[in-house]
Amino acid sequence: MSNKTRLMYHTQEHRGNILVKPIICKRDDAWLGQAYYFWNDLEDAHRWGKMSKKRTSKYEIYKSIIDCEDILDTVFNETHYLFWLEQIEIAAKSIMNKTDCKPTLKEVNDYFKERAVWDEVTGILFQDLPSNPEFLLIKPIVNKNNKQVSFVYRKRIQFAAYNLKIISNFALLHIDSCF
Repeated sequence: MSNKTRLMYHTQEHRGNILVKPIICKRDDAWLGQAYYFWNDLEDAHRWGKMSKKRTSKYEIYKSIIDCEDILDTVFNETHYLFWLEQIEIAAKSIMNKTDCKPTLKEVNDYFKERAVWDEVTGILFQDLPSNPEFLLIKPIVNKNNKQVSFVYRKRIQFAAYNLKIISNFALLHIDSCF
């Protein structure tokens, strides 16, 4: 792999048929709209399967090579991150000016989709913080209000691909139980 590619992981509900390509996420609450979502870390792909793919009691993890030549890297590239932050705020303020309400995630994603703002961007690398401290290796502390607080030191990195052409070597890696 070159430094313009990444090995990433796609998690899906086990439905009996082995996939030949990833499944696009069309949910209204998807962080970055309609896209093919991947995990940077295999551990996160397993967690997502165990926590979110329970309907059939099994999940599948596929591995792929992702071409990162034309992606917006909001995790490791400060310039990209600051650009992304600015674009989110522009979209949110524009929607708020029209509706007098904070926009929903779907409204912000629709704003970007309708304007096709970044046709040359083939995907977005982004991160959030894991919300389940049980997976962290450092014991939580109890603060002065007697509440447990976790030291969330680990990024949970995801990738939203908007173009299938940047996804190659898509192959089943693992089938596992949710329990």
